[in-house]
Order: sequence, then C-alpha cells, then structure tokens
Amino acid sequence: MKPSGVPLVALVGNPNTGKTSLFNALTGQRAQVGNYPGITVDRREGRLLGDGPPVRILDVPGTLSLSARSPEEMIALEATLGLGGNERPDLVVLVADATRAVGTLYLPLQVRELSVPAVLALNLADEAGAAAPDPASAGAALGLPCVAVSARTGQGLPELVLALRAALAAPPPAPLAPAFPPEVVAAEDLVLPALPDDWRRGGPADRALARWALLSLDADDELRGVPPGLRAAVDAARAAAGVDLDLPIVRARYALLDAAAAGWAPPPPRTLTARVDAVLLHPVAGLAVFLAVMATVFQALFAWSDPLIGLIEDAVAAVGAAAAGALPPGLATDLLVEGLIGGVGNVVVFLPQIALLFTFIGLLEASGYMARAAWLMDRLMRAVGLNGRAFVPMLSGFACAVPAILATRTMERRRDRILTMMVIPLMTCSARLPVYTLIIGALFPPEALPPGLQGWPVQAGLMVAMYLFSVLMALAAAAVLGRTVLKGPKVPLLMELPPYRMPQLRSLAQLVRMRSAAFLREAGTVILAFTVLMWGLLTFPRLDPPAAGFANDGEVAAFEAARLEHSAAGRVGKAIEPVIRPLGFDWKIGVGLIGAFAAREVFISTMGLVYGIGEDVDEESPALRERMAAHVHADGRPVYTPLMGLSLLVFFALAAQCMSTLAVLKRETAGYGWPAFLFVWMTSLAWVSSFVLYQGGRLLGFG
Repeated sequence: MKPSGVPLVALVGNPNTGKTSLFNALTGQRAQVGNYPGITVDRREGRLLGDGPPVRILDVPGTLSLSARSPEEMIALEATLGLGGNERPDLVVLVADATRAVGTLYLPLQVRELSVPAVLALNLADEAGAAAPDPASAGAALGLPCVAVSARTGQGLPELVLALRAALAAPPPAPLAPAFPPEVVAAEDLVLPALPDDWRRGGPADRALARWALLSLDADDELRGVPPGLRAAVDAARAAAGVDLDLPIVRARYALLDAAAAGWAPPPPRTLTARVDAVLLHPVAGLAVFLAVMATVFQALFAWSDPLIGLIEDAVAAVGAAAAGALPPGLATDLLVEGLIGGVGNVVVFLPQIALLFTFIGLLEASGYMARAAWLMDRLMRAVGLNGRAFVPMLSGFACAVPAILATRTMERRRDRILTMMVIPLMTCSARLPVYTLIIGALFPPEALPPGLQGWPVQAGLMVAMYLFSVLMALAAAAVLGRTVLKGPKVPLLMELPPYRMPQLRSLAQLVRMRSAAFLREAGTVILAFTVLMWGLLTFPRLDPPAAGFANDGEVAAFEAARLEHSAAGRVGKAIEPVIRPLGFDWKIGVGLIGAFAAREVFISTMGLVYGIGEDVDEESPALRERMAAHVHADGRPVYTPLMGLSLLVFFALAAQCMSTLAVLKRETAGYGWPAFLFVWMTSLAWVSSFVLYQGGRLLGFG
C-alpha cells in the first residue's frame, strides 16, 4: 500500500520537451511544492484531473540521462526508482520531444533497462506535424504504450490518461536492453555484487544499475550516499576492462534506437532555426544581440521594478504610520512598527525584482534562447572555472543578489552553483547605488576638484569605475575560489540547442508564482528575524528623553544621535573602531556599517541618525553631505577625505553587507556553512583591500 493510498506517476524527460507543461495540463496547475529529500530542489506534485480513481502526478526535474555526476542530476534516478528516501512511483510517463524523437528516446531507453513500468508520451506532436514518429512504431521500439500528445493544445491528453490508467492496472512490461559488448558485460559482473541491498530490483534492473555506476562514478563526481564498496568495485571494473567503457555503452544504446527509427521519416530541416542561429551564435553579431537582451533584462530589474517597489515601500510606510497612530507610544509599538512591519517590508520589497527576473529567465528558457546565450558566453566563463550558464545569474546580480542567487538553479552542477553564489554578491547591486551616490557626492563635488579636473565628469567616472571594479573582482574571485576552496574539474558545457518556440504564458505564470512564494516562505522568514534583531541592536539599551521635552527639531535630532550612540549598535561601533580605524573609518561609520547589514541602503538613514539629522534623509540630502564633509577629528583633520571616501567605496563594494543575501544563500545551500564562509571571506577581502588602498595612499602623501 502506498503511504497515501494513492498511486504515484512520475513524469520523466529531457529539458525542453514540454514536461512541466504536460504536468500542468494533467493536474490543472494545482501543485503542492516541497523539496526532494536532503536537497533544496523543488518537488512538485499534483492530482490527475478528471473522473476515476485518484492519481498523484510528480514532476521530476529535467535531465538528459540517468547517468549522474552531481546530486541534482541524481534526483531523476532516485525519483524514478524510489531511492534516497523518495517514494517509489507506480508508473513513469516518459516525455519525449516528437520533433527530435531519436535524441530524446535515449533517456526512456535507460528507464526501460531498469524494468520500470512506463508509458511513452511523444509531446509537441502539433509542432512536429507530419514529421512526428508514428506512436505505434515508437512504442514498439521500446515495448511500451505510446501516445502522441501536445500539452499546449490538449491534443492526445485523454488518450494519455487512458493509457496511464491502463498501465497502472497492468503487469510491468518485459525488460528491454541493447546488446552490450563483452567488455561491458564483464564489468557489470564485477560491479553487481557491490550494489547496496536497498537498490536491488532483481535481474536486468540490477545490471542496469551496474551500468549506471560504471557511467556515473569517478573521482570527480559529487554524488552523495554512494557506498565506498561500490566505488571500489567500479574502479576495479574499469581497471580490468582496460578501455573507456562509456563509449561502448552509449554506442549500443544509440544503435538500438537508430535501428528502430530507420523507418521514421526524418524531420524537415529547420531552415528558420538555422538562419536565426547563424546570427545569434555568431561571435560578433551574436554577442551584440546578447548584450542587448541582457541590457533589457538589467534595465527591467534595475529600473522597471522601481514603481512597484516604491508602491510597496509607501504601503509599508502607511501601514506603519497607521499602526503608530492607532497604538499608544511605547516599546511594543516601536517593535511592531519598526521591527515587524519594517521587517515585512524588507521581505516584500524584493518581490518585484524576483518576479521580473524569473519571468525573463522563463521566457528565455522556454523560447530556446537561454541555451544559445550559455553557449555564447561559455568561453569567457570557462576561463574562470565556470561555464556559460553562470553568466546570466552573475549579470542579474547588478540588480539584486537575492534573485540572482535563486537564478543559479538553472545550473546543473552543485559545485558550479555554489561557486557562482560565492561571487554574485560582488556584483554592484542596486542597493549599493545610493551609498555610492552619497559618498561620491559628498567627497567629490565638482567645485572641490583640482583645477586640472574641472569640467571633467569625475563623479560619473567614479560610478562607472565602481561597476567595472565589481565585475573584475567577481571574475578574479571565481578564478581563485574555483582553484582552491571549490576546486573541481572543468566540465564542458554539453547541451542540445532546442528549437525556437513561443513560451506558454500559463506555465510561465505558474513558475513565477511558485518561486516567488518559495522566497517569501523560506528566505523571507530569516530576513524578518534579522530585521527584528537589527532593530533591537539600534534600540537597546534605551535612553529616556528629557522630562522637559524638546524645544526644537535640532534638539530632537541631537537626542536621536545620542540615543544611537548609547544603543548596543553604537557601543559595537565603538568596540570595532580599532579594527576599522586603519581603513580611515571612525565609530560613526562603524554604526553605519552595522545598520547597513540589514540592507545596504540603510547606511544612509543610519548616518542621518548618527549626525543628528534624522533618519528621513536620502543620498541627495545636502544637510547630510555637508555634515559629513565638515566632520573633523579631535586634532582638526577632516574625517571624510577623498582617500577615505575611496576606501569606504571599496569596502562597500566587497563586504558581505546584506543579511537578505545570506538568508537566501542559507536556503539554497541548506545550511549555515556557506553563508558563514561567504561573510568571512568577503569581509576579509574588503578589509584588506581598503587597508591597502588607504594606508598606501597615505604613504604616497594623499589624505
């Protein structure tokens, strides 16, 4: 009996075969979302629509084959066979692309070797038209029921439902396997005794698992839960064979598929796709198009979301003001307004950018362009130890690191995803821009420039320089980390370029809704907790206002500055002053850095409090700029010099000053280890870089 008493059907197929669209069509997009056991990859399950006994449908992440080199790629195998804590499916629906059936039947053949009950669904039959394989011929080739369907139009869906219900009631089909050469069979014999007992299915399925081990296990894989004895047996089998076993296994499978497909009419040449690819994959024209596409995405994330972000911020402020007006003054009201309501605002304010990012990623993936972009940028990214899929998340970091880290889910290898996550926060996000504007505007005003620089756009040049600096540091960091902490082999980017298609808006909307909800549910709770913690540090211990009240706004601002100095954050700022003084910073900047951990732009309002102006200031505030420029040390030397300003810019560019980034990183890596490592290495890099710049500048007579 199944744990729920309801049979489970898993949808398994290659990427870009319309598998998730078929899942949505079969379930009506009513999916329960969770995680696969032990890994932060979304697991979507829904109920089959229509009359008849209930059936659960599981959407397995797309994979090119069951051979796995990373934990994420192993999900397909575990979900298909019920390994690794997964429930064993009663049936597998193998989703193949009718426009390129021979290529996408490699995975179904692997499943057939495992003797798993299955039904074959030739999706995109409407697009293939007359070139689609005959379902009877394709089904006979694999010994399975086969139905031609189109998830987009609904063609063949009733027939597919009837076929899967019939297969659930029928005995499993006889096993199918190609004729493998003797050296492969001999290697299987050596591996079979080492298979774990809970993996065994008996007969041909065990031999298929032995072949999986021969293809998947080596010194560079990232697989978890593989017994050492099985690894040793694979090494011994390879050594005994004396030849690379991958090629004869793959050749035998394709020989069977090619022979079975000999009578199928080949699809007509995709002349339109070829003509478009001649431009999009061109080293010059293709790069120009790619930059234009990425500029559009960047503009959307950086600017188009501003109106909605502004509305959210205004709404949060209005709710806070209403709560403050309706409740009596006191600590509880401050906690509700500044801590809880403000914390909710810190979470919800990311939604426009997250929704836009996943909308663009979904459009690019579904249209077929994302694969071209990854291929185009692969040469550059391979130079720093990554592949082309890392470029889009890194570029998205210009808008915000939070959705950019979520975008790394498009990368297959866990090592590559973590390496990309480690360098994304170095990209100059939109939250750094107000800080840069304040520092550059306060310390590099046009009227204060040396005569030789009068009339030059120094401020704009500094802003551009900060963006270029962030890109170079991110690439350099990827090269260093990829050769040290996250050392791993350079795996080539292997992908099949899918045909161009019109994205399905319903599926896209479902994807955006699901991932936005996951952010609110998981990362948002951590962000809220950190916001309340920062409120506590900036509030306690409390300093009571004078009994006589305040005579004017100046006294109010002075009291707020004194209250902040008296708080735990102020005391921490003074405690860390010896550490940051070599960078040119005093305790007041230390308080600003502490406040900026909640969100980098909070540095500005915190500095407004420190300098007795109030928190309702922005980067364009002349009062704050003038107060900072006039601030001096005890000996009369100015605190804010151009050299100190450059040191602060570099520190903000490199330090891990964003709790939201750490929160979402914790969610994506399923632990605190990598967030802690990111915080330590980025903060150390920021301190060392600022120290070298500031002290080196002083030695050269600047500042």
